[in-house]
Amino acid sequence: MSLIQETRMSTINYSEKIPNNVNLSEDKTLQRALEHWQPNYLNWWNDMGPDGSNNFDVYLRTAVSVDADGWAQFGHVKMPDYRWGIFLNPKEEGRQVNFGEHKGEAAWQDVPGEHRANLRRIIVTQGDTEPASVEQQRHLGLTCPSQYDLRNLFQVNVEEGRHLWAMVYLLHKYFGRDGREEAEALLDRRSGDSDNPRILQAFNEPTPDWLSFYMFTYFTDRDGKFQLCALAESGFDPLARTTKFMLTEEAHHMFVGESGVSRVIARTCQVMNELKTDDPAKIRAAGVIDLPTIQRYLNFHFSVTIDLFGADESSNAAIFYNSGLKGRYEETKRGDDHRLQGQTYKVLGLKEGHLIEREVPMLNALNEVLRDDYIKDSIGGVQRWNKVIEKAGIPFKLQAPHKAFNRKIGTLAGAHISPDGRAVSATEFAARQNEWLPSVEDRAFVASLMGRVTEAGKFANWIAPPVMGINRQPVDFDYVRFN
Repeated sequence: MSLIQETRMSTINYSEKIPNNVNLSEDKTLQRALEHWQPNYLNWWNDMGPDGSNNFDVYLRTAVSVDADGWAQFGHVKMPDYRWGIFLNPKEEGRQVNFGEHKGEAAWQDVPGEHRANLRRIIVTQGDTEPASVEQQRHLGLTCPSQYDLRNLFQVNVEEGRHLWAMVYLLHKYFGRDGREEAEALLDRRSGDSDNPRILQAFNEPTPDWLSFYMFTYFTDRDGKFQLCALAESGFDPLARTTKFMLTEEAHHMFVGESGVSRVIARTCQVMNELKTDDPAKIRAAGVIDLPTIQRYLNFHFSVTIDLFGADESSNAAIFYNSGLKGRYEETKRGDDHRLQGQTYKVLGLKEGHLIEREVPMLNALNEVLRDDYIKDSIGGVQRWNKVIEKAGIPFKLQAPHKAFNRKIGTLAGAHISPDGRAVSATEFAARQNEWLPSVEDRAFVASLMGRVTEAGKFANWIAPPVMGINRQPVDFDYVRFN
């Protein structure tokens, strides 16, 4: 590829109706199809995007190119005017399929006919999560703890919208009429709708309060990171290039979650030290969230998210890998043969009321491989939260629950396992459920703290301010201008 083409590929054309770096204007049929989809998308945004926010000027980050210098330009913009578009990483000349039975072949620029149905299913499932999370977070702006947090919520929302565009582009360009129909269906489903829900259960759960939002962006957006990393290895080159750019935006969502929970913990610890107590009732009476409640929220969001990786044994996972459609996390950095024939992996099962490990063919255990990589990564953040508690001199440790706890998918679905990994009776699990997972009372208490704070530089009582503002702006900057 020449330097001129390379530059053209990385720069985003904002003069077009749909900003893009894929030379959309050269494919008039595709351009017309996407321009037809665009008003439906904007109608969906107006109906299901952040409640009551359409006239706000929000300090948002927009990509002007996909290289390191250009993907973050900041300025105040109304969210419906945000320049959603289609941005792919530059093409890597000579790229090959790096795993499975096609290993060593040239990466595909078009969809191989025999893998068409599976590839479409992968793209639709990923695409469905993006509008779902916007719908789940729709009402959070009405109870924001600060302008800074409100802006972060809106940044996450517009980027989830752009990630939907990324998948819709692939459906329209490579899947013909089927793809167009799937793209329409992505706007028809609704999170939590009993008749037409989102595809994955975690994206039908409500996100009713900001502690849930921070946990969701820490844990569930991290699932997004691992799924996107696995798809960034795909032998279907346009999917790999699309997801690589999506990952640059996903990092901010996880930052919002990790720093948000960290600030909730910091404020709780401050109040515990001021009151010299660890009594949850006294801490709640002071208007902050006690650490055991934070632990229960962590248990819930962690367990719901690890179910997103699917069943521990999966013939689909084997097919996706063998076909070169979806790799492992950091596939090319691994030292094996990238074919995995004859290799095994340990998964958990239940036998006579006890958890046991079983060896299964690794190809069938690839969901579990990805889940285990995710768990290692997630635990890092939990340890950083514990450093905040430790620094405050409080003898309490948050812990990620055992991966068999509260599972609804796979071999462990419905197993009665405690957060520390003990198999317990159904009676004990039911008796201790409110000790391990957020109770109705916990959720009502957290909801009672959610009052809207919008004055620049002011923060709700239950959360500490951030250490620094966004893009070197002060913490008390006008991140959202209410018009």
